[in-house]
Amino acid sequence: MAGHSKWKNIQRRKNAQDAKKGKIFMRHAKDIYLAAKQGGGDITTNASLRLAVDKAKADNMPNDNIDRAIKKATGALDGANFEEITYEGYGPGGVAVIVNILTDNKNRTAAEIRHAFKKNGGNLGENGSVSFMFDRKGYIVIENEDGAIDEDEITLEAIEAGADDIVVEEGAYEIFTSPENFDAVCTHLRESGYTLADAEVTLIPQTYSALPEEDAQKMLNLIDVLEDNEDVQDIHHNLEDAD
Repeated sequence: MAGHSKWKNIQRRKNAQDAKKGKIFMRHAKDIYLAAKQGGGDITTNASLRLAVDKAKADNMPNDNIDRAIKKATGALDGANFEEITYEGYGPGGVAVIVNILTDNKNRTAAEIRHAFKKNGGNLGENGSVSFMFDRKGYIVIENEDGAIDEDEITLEAIEAGADDIVVEEGAYEIFTSPENFDAVCTHLRESGYTLADAEVTLIPQTYSALPEEDAQKMLNLIDVLEDNEDVQDIHHNLEDAD
């Protein structure tokens, strides 16, 4: 997996989101809602929820907004009913794309996603058309910009906790787990004093597609359009070196 840093793509996405602060609280609220819906409303036992809350607080999201999102997800508060939808398709040059949606209006969102693909040289496919090209894995990032974290030490800690693999990237360690071991590895690393810059159960491409410059730029444009849609929670793709 070296050379295909998911962390670089996350940083790129974060920079794009930071430029649109008007939507950032809504995006955080949906991230919190989804994490609580999937793993429960207790941040001490739900690693994904804890990270979503930490990110929201880092952007100064009010505690009342955070609590409201958790309560909506756990049924303790009435509000909009969000629906999870996954779209699969192909970007320019045949790049595999999976888009995870959380929306309160699936008809509106479906039209917007279809338009984004069509306008940027892609097309939507049937469910299962590209998902077989990805593996579901736990994914954890620990930043190491200053080089203070010893590679051998963190490798031993991660493997001891149940991780499957650790990849050294520039300024960061990427740790991969099975979905079943994800929470245990997150808890162990936190208790060992490490700060998790990112942690989620996600989809990792089995192979990557290299494109000529023109098609690669079209693919990046498609990603930008999708990221700008407030109903889009995650975008998974197998474009090579899309950083």
